[in-house]
Amino acid sequence: MRKATIADIAGMAKVSTATVDRVLNGRPGVSPANRQRVSTAAKALGYLPTEGKITLPSRPAHLEFFIPLGRSEFMHNLATTIRDFAANLPLVASCTIHPIDGLSPSALVGAVEKTSLRTNGVGLITVDHPITRNAIRQLSEAGLRVITIASDVLSTPRSAYVGVDNRVAGRTAGLVLGRMMRATSGALALFLGSRAYHGHEERENGFRALIGEQFPNLHLLPAIETDEDNVTSYESTERLLRSRSDIVGIYCVGAGQSGIAQAVVEQGNPRPFVIFHDLTNVTRSLLAEDVIDVVIDQNARLTGEQSVIRLLGSIASTAPFLTLKYIEPRIILRENIPVK
Repeated sequence: MRKATIADIAGMAKVSTATVDRVLNGRPGVSPANRQRVSTAAKALGYLPTEGKITLPSRPAHLEFFIPLGRSEFMHNLATTIRDFAANLPLVASCTIHPIDGLSPSALVGAVEKTSLRTNGVGLITVDHPITRNAIRQLSEAGLRVITIASDVLSTPRSAYVGVDNRVAGRTAGLVLGRMMRATSGALALFLGSRAYHGHEERENGFRALIGEQFPNLHLLPAIETDEDNVTSYESTERLLRSRSDIVGIYCVGAGQSGIAQAVVEQGNPRPFVIFHDLTNVTRSLLAEDVIDVVIDQNARLTGEQSVIRLLGSIASTAPFLTLKYIEPRIILRENIPVK
């Protein structure tokens, strides 16, 4: 089948080829009705570029991403991937990464208030809170497409979520840890960054449900929130390991991993079975040195690339939401650490 031409689009849309050219190149002087006719015809004829099954914009788009970098290596890796991947896409006119200072909803609101008037789409990582939900609604009402990354914010008009199914990720951690501890009994320690992250809450719920369903020999202790801080996580872990001799497993849902690892090393052997999330330089070393046992990875590179692609797709789409497609979590062990 031959490739559609501007003349084909003009014929289907019943406009001139000059009008089609102006629409496809983002030039002024076209009525909203004709612009819609041209876009509809171009998509129907397969003229617009696609990535897989996602239709991409017919002209370069301006993107902005709001990411709470903090001390999280995953967040830094994600931001770097987004920046580098977008820089090599002709359909990205500009891509700006805004570091958010902390997890508070007010920090996000203060950042998004600086969104450029030329911006077409926004990607963000934030906590699930009435203030952040309202901020997403306001961005959408202003005509911007919004996607959530790594942790979803439900009950909002966001166009897409990019990341793993966090409940499945938590259940996966529970299954791995539970089967490793099948022949023993004891207590499991659970560390959260913050329940304000919908993703962290979902991982906790999935983990708790799986352990409760399948491993009655294991007793899950109350979760400890670390606020993503290594000092807090170290002190909490050290205190827990010192006060209880029955800890057989540790599951860390978010950041604060270095603090937990330090306390585990100081305890010596035999140590608990330890599961962390996200493959970073830190967790690579901890796996290689046999300080931890498993990393459940949401793949920062793939998440970053898909964030750009799906934000572009949401800008091009006439539908309010793209079809949900999760990124599959990877189970990384000491013997299968992938090359960067």
